[in-house]
Amino acid sequence: MKALFTNTYESDFVTTETEKPTPKKGEVLVKIHASGVNPIDNKIRLGLSPYASPVLPAILGTDLAGVIEEIGEGITDFTIGDEVYGLAGGVLGLQGTLAEYTAVDASLLAKKPKNLSMKEAAGVPLVLLTAWEGLIDRAKVAEGDKVLVHAGAGGVGHMVVQLAKIFGADVFATVSSQKTDIVKSYGATPIDYKTTTVEEYVNQYTDGKGFDIIYDTVGGQSFDDSLKAIRHYGQISSCYAFGTHTLAPGSLRNASIHGVFVLRPMIGGEGRQHHGEILKEAAKLIEDGKLKPIIDSRKFTLDNAIDAHKAVSDGSANGKIVIDII
Repeated sequence: MKALFTNTYESDFVTTETEKPTPKKGEVLVKIHASGVNPIDNKIRLGLSPYASPVLPAILGTDLAGVIEEIGEGITDFTIGDEVYGLAGGVLGLQGTLAEYTAVDASLLAKKPKNLSMKEAAGVPLVLLTAWEGLIDRAKVAEGDKVLVHAGAGGVGHMVVQLAKIFGADVFATVSSQKTDIVKSYGATPIDYKTTTVEEYVNQYTDGKGFDIIYDTVGGQSFDDSLKAIRHYGQISSCYAFGTHTLAPGSLRNASIHGVFVLRPMIGGEGRQHHGEILKEAAKLIEDGKLKPIIDSRKFTLDNAIDAHKAVSDGSANGKIVIDII
């Protein structure tokens, strides 16, 4: 099969012909049609995520959508020909998705939403799973909650906004002025973070009490702002809390803080089945028209995959970047 190998950090991919994998017990062989690209993919390529980086040389790529071509021992939930999607590899010892085929732990997969193309489906898993873990599994969002999402038009953010609305929350999202229409289209209230202070939007939208749930997808100052904008006994989830922070503002509010590291099930094994279950539930929401991914319209293939990686970090992306394998 054709695959892209990363031989050294910060280098371009190397196109290589390598042996097509054979599925082991509990695995399925997937012919990959599309591979989603996330900021973490580019960081792994640059050697900036030592907690997730595989031993080089390696095939990178985390998200996929494709078709099952072979089934390993013990598989009962899938059959040959099933169209599937999932967060399936590219970390530590797991082969990534920048290849024509991969053998995947079947528990990480779910059947692809019928109303999405392969390209659209490949853009969903990592951002959806990150959003779901922080908002639903950890913060326990409920009807009537006031939810603030930092970077609500971003990859994870636009999934958090939609899920919060599905669960009946009153949703607010910090965005740049150029992206207010995106969060408005999902039924959320946009907050221009460049022109509105934390104190101003807390007073305007919560009468000074603070939000019930805040999902920080940015880290840094946004996480610090979350500690000041949460209500007493509120819930803060962050998928980007990798810096050094003073937790006093949140501690004085008795806030609960949840770190979300969506690659953990792939790395450690624990929770893989839950990821598959989440994707199965998400597929229903997508097929019902309640959840819609935003996909960047540009065409990327294995031949210019390095450009796709650069596009997730240069600010040019309008939605999720996806590489077409077929």
